[in-house]
Amino acid sequence: MTQDGELDNLVRKRIRGLRVAKGWSLDELAARCYLSPSTLSRIETGHRRIALDQLAPIARALGTSLDHLVETVSDDDVVIRPQRDEARGRTTWILSREPGPQGMSVARMRLTQPAPRGSADSQRVHPGKDWFTVLSGTVELLLGERTILVEAGEAAEFSTMIPHAFGAYDGPAEMLCILDHDGERTHLRPKP
Repeated sequence: MTQDGELDNLVRKRIRGLRVAKGWSLDELAARCYLSPSTLSRIETGHRRIALDQLAPIARALGTSLDHLVETVSDDDVVIRPQRDEARGRTTWILSREPGPQGMSVARMRLTQPAPRGSADSQRVHPGKDWFTVLSGTVELLLGERTILVEAGEAAEFSTMIPHAFGAYDGPAEMLCILDHDGERTHLRPKP
């Protein structure tokens, strides 16, 4: 790392920010990472180079990893960009960057085409459950032989072992979905 680099300054700010968030003085953090308070002060203020043999114990003492202290920052860690699937009339924003409990994902989806009908592939089956709430418009849920209209403000939850498909009914619709790993792969990825 270079003393004047942006990453170096970011690491210094993270060290100080984590220390302050824990309510620790320089003396308290220094004791936990076996450095002198003056060395730690010079590291935080940029008056001393950060050596790897100092950074690892600082990260450990702060309860974080070395990777988290030095990861670079870009807009991609903040801005969620839409994924468009023109063939299915869907725009998806995957809101959970990492899978949650039991591999669950959260996504916002805008539907512009009706639920697929006719072909043997139009309704899919996969293990698990799907859950969604309609934010605007009406979503048509094909569930086996049933057609269910789910309107804005309503939610649906169903076993995905029942053949199912969904789409917009009488105009565009937006929904918020919670899907397991199989549901994400089936509903959020473009068809091959």
